[in-house]
Amino acid sequence: MIESHAPAPPGAPPSWTGPARLPVRPGTGRFLVLVCVFVCAACGLVYELELVAFASYLMGDSVTQASVVLSVMVFAMGIGSLGAKRLRWHAAAGFGAVESALALVGGCSAMALYAVFAWTAGWGGMWADGPRCLLVAFSLAIGLLIGAEVPLLMELIQRIRRQDAGGAVADLFAADYVGALVGGLAFPFLLLPFLGQLTGALLTGTVNVVAGGALVLGLFRRDLSRRARWTLLCTGLTVLAVLASAAALAGDFERAARRAVYGTDVRVAVQTDVQEVVLAGGTHGRPLDLFLDGRLRVGGRDDRRYHEALVAPALTGPHGRVLILGGGDGLAAREVLRHRGVRRVDVVDLDPGLVRLARRDPGLSAANDHAFADPRVRVRTADALAWLREEPGRRYDVVIADLPDPGITASTKLYSQEFYGLTRRVLAPGGRLVVHAGPVTARPRAFWTVAATLRTAGFAVSPYRVLGLDSGFAAGPDRSAGTPRAPHDWGFLLAAPARTPPLLRLGPDRPRTLTQPELTADGAAARRTRIRGLPASTLVHPRY
Repeated sequence: MIESHAPAPPGAPPSWTGPARLPVRPGTGRFLVLVCVFVCAACGLVYELELVAFASYLMGDSVTQASVVLSVMVFAMGIGSLGAKRLRWHAAAGFGAVESALALVGGCSAMALYAVFAWTAGWGGMWADGPRCLLVAFSLAIGLLIGAEVPLLMELIQRIRRQDAGGAVADLFAADYVGALVGGLAFPFLLLPFLGQLTGALLTGTVNVVAGGALVLGLFRRDLSRRARWTLLCTGLTVLAVLASAAALAGDFERAARRAVYGTDVRVAVQTDVQEVVLAGGTHGRPLDLFLDGRLRVGGRDDRRYHEALVAPALTGPHGRVLILGGGDGLAAREVLRHRGVRRVDVVDLDPGLVRLARRDPGLSAANDHAFADPRVRVRTADALAWLREEPGRRYDVVIADLPDPGITASTKLYSQEFYGLTRRVLAPGGRLVVHAGPVTARPRAFWTVAATLRTAGFAVSPYRVLGLDSGFAAGPDRSAGTPRAPHDWGFLLAAPARTPPLLRLGPDRPRTLTQPELTADGAAARRTRIRGLPASTLVHPRY
């Protein structure tokens, strides 16, 4: 039995005073509203995750970026819920308008963010923070529109069949939360790997506007004036046309934006299960650039300089068995294999897609001298921390941690006290560990936090830095290679489980770009930046 409504406020439409005039039975209508709640919740969470992913890819993978996006969206959702109170007398028309706006803004957000980043991020001045400002603006707009959905849907479901407020809220939120679960799982496992961020966001917008339009124009059409029906229909079709046009142009747009970001020599751009891998140059005499999640990891003449500085000081003692943590590009393995006496090299990298490129891509395999084809090299695809925990008891003379910058959220655990404790277990007596610890000049606090963490794990450390020659790759947590924020040096820590720090020296297999006087001076320069009294970083209390 449908209960009667309270008296209508002055100016309310006549239809507000009674139950909705549905083309179906009330039970069926209520079910359709809950289905729409489910779909809209899934779409809303996809928009949210898409913005968090862009904050990671384009502006740096940090807890701060994700926190800003999520907190702004949640705040805006509250404001949107309050604003929706003014629309509840016209709930059906208001909900249709909100869904059209949300589909347009959310669906096009990925393309707009990528465009601003690609074509304005390097301009400097007032444009330098353009991507960040636009990210916050999209978070605010999408949050406002998502927040307006629930009050309007609550009004619509109550107009179908009145029930106590607690029961209506429970039903609505149950559909909302289940939809959020589906959207949260669909984004990383379906949309991102199979469609990518651009097309995935556009498809989500399409689903969003179709679901909202179908509910309003199908179920509640009798409560709308003829003019309102045609306005909503034309608006929805316009949004669909915009989204369809953007989807048709997404491939050309992505290629143009990629050239603007990475240069005109892009040969390979793939999204592996772990990260985005882009290769530029590397053939016909052009230098190879390797980008991982948008950060330049290999560039120009600095490739050999960086990897020689990482490997050579650690291989001055016994080095028959070498473990490389990271290094899926094969470049650290190339430098290890140049040293006489190496009998076995184990490489543990998380990304099988990068390893495949290192084996098969003509530019990258030539750059690593086909290191993975050497019978002494064995590659394991695994998380470095998990692999160390499960390692059955092998011992290595040298461990090389060729890992991302410690300021990147995903790699923070690989610079923790627990990680270095596990690393110490696999070192043979007299073994050495070398760690890339990020730029010394740009981020001395992070560099010396790594040193403090190593000491807490029982290592004595010798710091050193090496200046880059041209590209300054291996950037910090901000995606800023090629800008004034890019580091001009790389910091390393040579460590050993002993009382005295290991000596910084080069063995008989001397590198081509680094000399002993230069290494000695680089060690002294790094020590002059020392920050004392820093606490160690742990898994439960990261310090970077």
